[in-house]
Amino acid sequence: MPPTPQEYEQSLLPGSPQQGDDEFQETAYDSSEKIVVVGVDESEHESDYLARAPPFSWRKLWLFTGPGFLMSIAFLDPGNLEGDLQAGAIAGYSLLWLLMWATAMGLLIQLLSARLGVATGRHLAELCREEYPPWARNLLWVMAEVALIGSDIQEVIGSAIAIRILSNGLLPLWAGVTITALDCFVFLLLENYGVRKLEAVFAVLIAIMALAFAWMFGETKPNGKELLLGILIPKLSSRTIQQAVGVVGCIIMPHNVFLHSALVQSRRVDHRNKGRVQEALNYYSIESTVALIVSFVINIFVTTVFAKGFYGTELANNIGLVNAGQYLHEKYGGGLFPILYIWGIGLLAAGQSSTLTGTYAGQFIMGGFLNLRLKKWMRALITRSCAIIPTMIVALIFDTSEQSLDEMNEWLNVLQSVQIPFALIPLLCLVSKEQIMGSFRIGPVLKIISWLVTALVIVINGYLLLEFFSHEVNGAIIGTVVCLITAAYVAFIVYLISRAITYSPWRSVTQLKSVTNSES
Repeated sequence: MPPTPQEYEQSLLPGSPQQGDDEFQETAYDSSEKIVVVGVDESEHESDYLARAPPFSWRKLWLFTGPGFLMSIAFLDPGNLEGDLQAGAIAGYSLLWLLMWATAMGLLIQLLSARLGVATGRHLAELCREEYPPWARNLLWVMAEVALIGSDIQEVIGSAIAIRILSNGLLPLWAGVTITALDCFVFLLLENYGVRKLEAVFAVLIAIMALAFAWMFGETKPNGKELLLGILIPKLSSRTIQQAVGVVGCIIMPHNVFLHSALVQSRRVDHRNKGRVQEALNYYSIESTVALIVSFVINIFVTTVFAKGFYGTELANNIGLVNAGQYLHEKYGGGLFPILYIWGIGLLAAGQSSTLTGTYAGQFIMGGFLNLRLKKWMRALITRSCAIIPTMIVALIFDTSEQSLDEMNEWLNVLQSVQIPFALIPLLCLVSKEQIMGSFRIGPVLKIISWLVTALVIVINGYLLLEFFSHEVNGAIIGTVVCLITAAYVAFIVYLISRAITYSPWRSVTQLKSVTNSES
């Protein structure tokens, strides 16, 4: 006897055995890859933890630690570092408070992403595939891929710049891009040794960044009082508004929202057990918070170094990722460990770690939206090629022009800003719905705060887009094309918001129709 509509809806609740049991379903991790945490520092009465989380355990926190630090790398990629150094050089210490609150907003978004992944056992790309009609999910997939490619180009170029610095200019930009492209195979090699080994490599790269930029902080000796006042006292002027928008805009990365919802599934969690799900959410919240505090401190190191060295100077408006190392060298000289090479080491660690996480995110996005069951090396190769080919073209064209690279970076920032609503709005739509999250849906207060943060981020990035196009778009024909694209863009955002208000999952609607037809 076919199921009633009520029974079918019940089968879609989180943790139900019918949801996602299809043997051909794409998953973030195979069962053999997941880390087992259940039983660590627990009594024999596991049934006690069906409705509540087990007591806190440092050993368990250690086992859950990893996904948050991989997620935090997007807050430390070369694009963010460029935003930091430009904010420091142009605005001094005055935007540190904004950096802190932008990181806090980023933490909120990433905790929602982790909540979605833990509570449902599915990541954001998979759920978008199931909950939106084909035309919408395909468009969301294209947007996510475009955002990932734009981010990857910045990260690969950042690595290539670092390689050029460390080779003393012997290796041109295109050679650095070629070397960075090989990290795809390094990534695949590391994956074969298990999730924990991969996470350990990322931890080492974050540690290298922290040590390099802390060394620079110690060498340049920024003003501690100004630093503290910059964090505690909000200041904003018309002269620094563009840097302020850049600080907030580069914190939220669309691909990172997809990535974190998949990374949290690397630990084995019984999604039918409320206590186990809550336990995982608690530990992931702690480790994600710690990871973003570390990233915030590293960002402060970079911002204050350039604030101390270049704020108020004629060079302030000309500093970018390409020439930052040379300006540091001219300002602070050589010594036993020249600051130019310390900067290069930190930048290389940032570029390499972010390109590796980009490869990771690309696999989840492609596999989730398209339900592709390809071998890992094939997915990694496809993902890498999508970014490396345009990056190589960029490197060959702009290798000799710093100004052209900076202009290209502006276009890439715009490209990623455009994509932000198409990650945040589906995320908030899904985590707000009981049909998806069960008892772990977000409450009304958190829902209001999350929508306000999302609206703020979208408005800030909208301002960035408006400023950019007002300077770059000339001519009636081009202006008309931009207006038409903008109208379609806004219409799609309105559609996504309307679905968040009047929720009806595409999959359940179509399958309920088939159930009704079979009954008749």
